[in-house]
Amino acid sequence: MHRKGHLDDAYWLLRIGLGSSTFLAGLDKFTNLLTDWEKYLTPQFEQKLPVSGKTFMRGVGVIEMLVGLGILTKKTKLASYTASAWLLCIAGDLVLNGDYDVAVRDVNMALTAYALARAEGSRQEARSREFIDDDAAFQDVA
Repeated sequence: MHRKGHLDDAYWLLRIGLGSSTFLAGLDKFTNLLTDWEKYLTPQFEQKLPVSGKTFMRGVGVIEMLVGLGILTKKTKLASYTASAWLLCIAGDLVLNGDYDVAVRDVNMALTAYALARAEGSRQEARSREFIDDDAAFQDVA
């Protein structure tokens, strides 16, 4: 039981930390309080956009807020895998833009999101096994 408690602590820290930071980063795309997000767009990519960089980053913000909410609610596994892939794509853009330090951070966040998705999958499997075991015990009594 003691080990499970530590794993639960780590799981909830990952879930709350990643979910809330993803949501807040998305929300900040509308205010630019943390940073000017448009500066992270690779010029070659921005030139090909059918909208302005500001409009594009606001769209990115909406997606990030949805992913953050997914991590914090019942879609943790799917949203975490989505965050992992999303962050790797962002890291690729950052490398092309020469922002290597931020790219490394995003790769680490992608690995964290992947670990959370795997942990959520394990938790779902464990709950499923418990439900099956409880159902079998109920049928034995009947």
